[in-house]
Amino acid sequence: MRQLPQHPFDADKLHEECGVFGVIGVAEAANFVALGLHALQHRGQEAGGIVSYDPETGFNSARRFGYVRDNFTKASLMETLPGELAIGHVRYSTAGSKGATALRDVQPFFGEFSMGGCAIAHNGNLTNATSLRRELIERGSIFQSSSDSECIIHLMARSIQRSLSERIKDALRRVEGAFSIVAMTRTKLIGVRDALGVRPLVLGRIGDEGYVLSSETCGLDIIGAEFLREIEPGEMVVISKGKIESSRPFGPSRGRFCIFEHVYFSRPDSIIGGRSVYETRRQIGVELAREAPVEADLVCPVPDSGTPAAIGFAHESGIPYGMGIIRNQYMGRTFIEPTESIRNMGVRLKLNVNRALIKGKRVILVDDSVVRGTTSRKIKDMILDAGAAEVHFRIASPPTAWPCFYGVDTPERAKLLAATMSEEEMRDWIGVDSLRFVSLDGLYRAVGAVEGRNKAHPQYCDACFTGQYPVAPSDQIEAGFQMQVAE
Repeated sequence: MRQLPQHPFDADKLHEECGVFGVIGVAEAANFVALGLHALQHRGQEAGGIVSYDPETGFNSARRFGYVRDNFTKASLMETLPGELAIGHVRYSTAGSKGATALRDVQPFFGEFSMGGCAIAHNGNLTNATSLRRELIERGSIFQSSSDSECIIHLMARSIQRSLSERIKDALRRVEGAFSIVAMTRTKLIGVRDALGVRPLVLGRIGDEGYVLSSETCGLDIIGAEFLREIEPGEMVVISKGKIESSRPFGPSRGRFCIFEHVYFSRPDSIIGGRSVYETRRQIGVELAREAPVEADLVCPVPDSGTPAAIGFAHESGIPYGMGIIRNQYMGRTFIEPTESIRNMGVRLKLNVNRALIKGKRVILVDDSVVRGTTSRKIKDMILDAGAAEVHFRIASPPTAWPCFYGVDTPERAKLLAATMSEEEMRDWIGVDSLRFVSLDGLYRAVGAVEGRNKAHPQYCDACFTGQYPVAPSDQIEAGFQMQVAE
């Protein structure tokens, strides 16, 4: 396997583990899926896969390590994926053999059943996968991968339902946690969200009879599809050519969408809940400027995720905005670091300080989050080395103090800076003149909840900030994890 080198700054970010995409009713559907996966590449850069169906050749699949652009743009490969129905997946591992992925772990997963084949691509994380896997193995199931998502295929195999769509429902009633799923049979494209709707999934239309399912609306934009609506929490849609059937297999439930999708995971040009992600992030910067003003000469984003919030902070505070840190977009994944001295310069491979702008200034740096804090210290050192007079950090999310078990790659709690330090201690450890995070209510206001967070019934999943998990992570609790008690 070819491992993608990780930039030192990117290593200290939370990572959404995957994106899903599916198309039905258009010629060469796999080509549209490849484009959609390219638009969703930010959701997973480790590996990708596509499964298509053609009446003459049956189900065909391709799974590759690396970026979509390096694999699924080759005509020789795409010709092996014919048909008007296809689904795809891009992966950043959170479950399974993280950091040592085998090709068999790469989705979509495929199963052949008595009523035909079915492929499944899953975004999220099953919080009872360990116990399910143990039960299935004891009953004779043979697993091919280390992914929690494979449990769904085995649960389908054991279902007594007579159609594949009903078997999917049957299987998903057994799982806990977060899932947005795109699946396909020989004739149908299927989309499902868990009852809380933690992970996103949207529906679009392309051409006269074609439909699209995507993790984000930016996936629709790249293929010229019309956005129809979001798949609702707890909803299952079964799409055949020109026809959509909707059902609610999990009963009524309050939605608890992941609030970090607004902060970082989703692309800024996507739309969530009818609201521009870019505008939400800009508004977080406005809230930050109101909550944590400071006298300074320049507001600078930590590129690229801090840019919209920095623009909002600068506009609200009246302090000039400037690109004090420049990101080099052209560092390829094959860059070689041959010596220790070169490896030590790795922090500057993608980011460099605009010295002429920074020197002698009191600088406000706006970033999306602080995870381990190592990135923040490196950036602070770079800014001071460039001659800044003061460095102030403003963070466009509350302190990340709890791990996510719903499909986000999060360090164990002991490695999260906010789990072991107060805000003042973090400021001293990072070594900046001031450090402030947006408040939880400020974040909620920025995403459109005017009154802030409803403590009795939170509108979003915010467990990474509060430790209040909407679905108990049973596997983790069995292993000794202690949940936060709600106020």
